[in-house]
Amino acid sequence: MSMKKVSVSDAATFFGVSKEAIHNRIRRGSLDVALENGIKMVVINTDEATKQVRKTVTRATTQGDKYYKLLEEQNKKLQERVALLEAETRLLRDQKEAMLIEERKKIEQIYKDRDEQLKTVLSTLSTQFMLTQQKEEEPEPLEAEIEEIPIVLEVKSKVLSLKKYMKKLDISKSKQEKIEKKFKKLRKKDERIIVEDGKLFVDVKKFNYDDLIL
Repeated sequence: MSMKKVSVSDAATFFGVSKEAIHNRIRRGSLDVALENGIKMVVINTDEATKQVRKTVTRATTQGDKYYKLLEEQNKKLQERVALLEAETRLLRDQKEAMLIEERKKIEQIYKDRDEQLKTVLSTLSTQFMLTQQKEEEPEPLEAEIEEIPIVLEVKSKVLSLKKYMKKLDISKSKQEKIEKKFKKLRKKDERIIVEDGKLFVDVKKFNYDDLIL
């Protein structure tokens, strides 16, 4: 057995504790003391102290390993959670893109159907106009022929010449000229204005012309 006498300060350093902890151990009797030249010295069994230090180090190492293992487990769980969230985010993004594509297809189909209807109307008008031109020299009967457009047009549109439309509204001739000039000016910009062989037509079933007439 190896015994050693050291000061309270050195004992605290040796055990890695405070001086107050050394004094508490002395009071509890867990440390022996001796007086040398009137100075209180702590008697240390270096072999036993070394064992205690090793136990402390081993315990701290074990606790450190447990703590490290706990951190690893938590980190693994966090990584799994992150991977799950990323997968959910990708799924939501894919669903959103699919919805946008579907909506775009619907809009494109609506415009396509509308273009087909417009082509049908214009084709019918053109045919009726050509037949009228062949029968009579005066273009005026075209208005009567337009009213006899097949049932499909009667349901979806009502095309009249601008002149006849203004007559039905009982618009004065002076104002008619102004309106006609306005229509001619806007015919390439306003889709509501139908032009066939230089003549102006309106679709009162499909469009509203109050901003141009009134």
